[in-house]
Amino acid sequence: MRIRISRPRSRNLVAAAAVVALLATAACDDQPAGASSATGTTLALAIQGTPNSFDPTQLVDGQQTYVWNSLYDTLLITDNKGQLQPGAAKSWKYSDDARTLTLKLREGMTFSTGSEVDSAAVKATLDRIRTTPGPNQAGLSAVESVETPDARTVVLELPHPDGALLHRLSGPAGVIGDPKTLTAKRTALNPVTSGPYTLDKGATVNGSVYVLKRREDYWDKKAYPFRTVKIRVIADRTAAVNALKSGEINAGSVEVTQAGTLKSAGFHVKHVAATAAGNLVLADRAGKVLKPLADIRVRKAINMAFDREKIVKQILQGSGKPTEQILNPKGQGHDAALDHTYSYDPAAAKKLLTEAGYPGGFRVTMPSLIFTKPFEATITQSLADIGIKVKWQTVPPQQNVSALTSKKYPIIFFLEGLNTDPVMTQISFAPGGARNMFGSTDPQLTKLMDRAAGKTDPAKAADIYRQINSFTVRNAWNAPVFYVGTYWATKKGITYLGDGSSTVSTIRQFGVSG
Repeated sequence: MRIRISRPRSRNLVAAAAVVALLATAACDDQPAGASSATGTTLALAIQGTPNSFDPTQLVDGQQTYVWNSLYDTLLITDNKGQLQPGAAKSWKYSDDARTLTLKLREGMTFSTGSEVDSAAVKATLDRIRTTPGPNQAGLSAVESVETPDARTVVLELPHPDGALLHRLSGPAGVIGDPKTLTAKRTALNPVTSGPYTLDKGATVNGSVYVLKRREDYWDKKAYPFRTVKIRVIADRTAAVNALKSGEINAGSVEVTQAGTLKSAGFHVKHVAATAAGNLVLADRAGKVLKPLADIRVRKAINMAFDREKIVKQILQGSGKPTEQILNPKGQGHDAALDHTYSYDPAAAKKLLTEAGYPGGFRVTMPSLIFTKPFEATITQSLADIGIKVKWQTVPPQQNVSALTSKKYPIIFFLEGLNTDPVMTQISFAPGGARNMFGSTDPQLTKLMDRAAGKTDPAKAADIYRQINSFTVRNAWNAPVFYVGTYWATKKGITYLGDGSSTVSTIRQFGVSG
């Protein structure tokens, strides 16, 4: 019955650390690289993958956000404390029924070409995103129409309330592109934008380094103290750390094993305890493909199969924390008491399986993805200890999306970045959510989700998100295992401002220190 985990020096641990470094930052990414003067006027970051495109319809969260979020304005902004703030829209207001959202734009904003940023530009971008297949189309699915009563006013009409929409408008779904060039070929590599930085084409090499120059006429220049930002693509983690040590870069996320050495070398090291979650999505809750999952006793048994403390200690080497919930621990929907819902108890788990009619356990096929491989042995052994036999089926990266939406896999392990409570609950539990692949519903949960969506004041919605969180934990909709932490190392003159409250990868997370 004992959980067996590879020792910290194993190849499996090294692989886990590398994958965690890449994917723990899926919403709050961070592999910085570059060069900086002592005055902090230059910030350089390294990312592990090349941005796929700067076309607003194809922007994605994660490490790429450091680049496009520096080029584009977004209608709203999520600050470093996770709170919504005015962006290109200086104010916003919902109607009483939460089905009409009115945004008032700032005056005097211009694109890098000198053209005015007005409501027509916002409408053109929003309409293109919501009608073009891509990663952001779903985020605007609740928008029925975009109206422009005047040059400074944008009105979004919704057939039903959408509690995540404001947060979406602070992300890739809320960028503003130049209508004259939105569909031009250049937009994928060198877009016309209105954000705090412009792309220095002379110094930029696509796929290698992106050099950004600050716009001195930007409306919120004070939030961006760095005149130059260099974002390098360095796929190898060791190479990025060596660049940090040699002085080529001035800030970077590092593995826990390197944090102490860098601190001794004079770097400031800051630990953010939770930036991503490792979670078994028990997707087939109606038992359509795997009948046992329809029984709550089976889902609870799976939750009791994991020694979360030991996994964090040995696999993550302490850079994280155990969890039985998926909401950000810095968010208002998080409830520390829920982390004591399921104790690690294989014997009790086997008893629950027997009560549910599965004394000999059962078999399940799970998809083997790039980010699951370092954890597969532990997941397999943990579930085997209660009688559940796992078979891993390799899925090529190019087939990930189709495989995960095929309803072929009843249980899927995900390692992904944290997000705001409204977005996280929508993705995970709404019938059309990306992590609710089988479209699970429950009358009580539906009522709670509808109530949360109708609350336009985040403070008033907080208690409802706690109730949603409690319902999904106690009904074992998932089996969360751990949060992944991140260590940030910065040289003198640079400071990392984030604390995990916000999951947006933005240059606003960095400041100049004395």
